[in-house]
Amino acid sequence: MRPLTEEETRVMFEKIAKYIGENLQLLVDRPDGTYCFRLHNDRVYYVSEKILKLAASISGDKLVSLGTCFGKFTKTHKFRLHITALDYLAPYAKYKVWIKPGAEQSFLYGNHVLKSGLGRITENTCQYQGVVVYSMADIPLGFGVAAKSTQDCRKVDPMAIVVFHQADIGEYVRHEETLT
Repeated sequence: MRPLTEEETRVMFEKIAKYIGENLQLLVDRPDGTYCFRLHNDRVYYVSEKILKLAASISGDKLVSLGTCFGKFTKTHKFRLHITALDYLAPYAKYKVWIKPGAEQSFLYGNHVLKSGLGRITENTCQYQGVVVYSMADIPLGFGVAAKSTQDCRKVDPMAIVVFHQADIGEYVRHEETLT
């Protein structure tokens, strides 16, 4: 368990900023204490400093995980967000997409969101902008990347992809043996 290097921090914050923008500061400076990011086995964990001090007595090879896994660094040093970060990204998301009840199951199986399944989209969403996907009942289902801008979504055909799938809460069931 070690702090992230400057390059790792930059790459991770750029990825998270795609989804929550300047609200990134609210993740670190929270009213209930100070939180930090730590790297362990190429995975980035979001943990309170209080728990981090308690975990200092555990050797690194015996430690499985600590706090909430936000994502992992690939072998090419790119950062990939995990679905476990959804609970922390959803409240601060700048751009949101709501999908119809009929399209929820398709999204939760790992498919992209089509225009026919789109319920609402935040105004001024740019193309390739990170978005958090919600059900119509305001339950966060996952996150993805906008394939089309808000203006393009209005005039595109119903079978066109409007949100590229990145992660969804169905991964808890599909990949339960590999999530840590």
